[in-house]
Amino acid sequence: MNSPAKHIDHTLLKSDATRADIAGLCEEAVEHGFASVCVPPCFVPQSSQLLYGSGVAVCTVVGFPLGYQTTESKVFEARQAVSAGASEVDMVINLGSVRSADFNAVGDDIRRVVAAAENAVVKVIIECCLLNNAEKRKLVDIVAENGAGYVKTSTGFAASGATLEDVKLLAECSAGRIQVKAAGGVRDWASCRDMIAAGAERVGTSAGVVIMREWQEEAGL
Repeated sequence: MNSPAKHIDHTLLKSDATRADIAGLCEEAVEHGFASVCVPPCFVPQSSQLLYGSGVAVCTVVGFPLGYQTTESKVFEARQAVSAGASEVDMVINLGSVRSADFNAVGDDIRRVVAAAENAVVKVIIECCLLNNAEKRKLVDIVAENGAGYVKTSTGFAASGATLEDVKLLAECSAGRIQVKAAGGVRDWASCRDMIAAGAERVGTSAGVVIMREWQEEAGL
């Protein structure tokens, strides 16, 4: 398989991340040619400055990790992130709305964040481990209909993260309308490879460097 680097969102979303940690993350992303770094909103300006001209995108999170902020709050977060230099935004839906079958509210939440993000790519986190398959299928349609670019499996902060079954289901349901991002628990090349094979265009992971080292060893590089 070709290098997985362009599939990887090199992620650091720990609450105690420091400016030095973010600088190291950005340096690793440039070295390996990752698709993006995914950082807390407060580090978007720093990351944007460090990565300017590198080809590595700056991704941040909105409504993270629980998704129950008001839509107005998420809209503000998205606008602020894009103005600070983010070109990708990973938003969390309101899971209570899903469980209440208020899918109009879910769609409105997504649509308004997508509008606020302007030209930035929006990835919609649906937290698969809390949903049944019918809800997942319904949400893929809603994500696609409201202008987002990706459906994303997980925040990485819930009881479990991405599974191959979920990635396959989301990829099948998306039918090419949107792409799939797998996140949560992908910590080695074997699991990353399997997620990509299952249909994930992006993989969010804090183990990007480990994955690249293991891929290089397997490829004999």
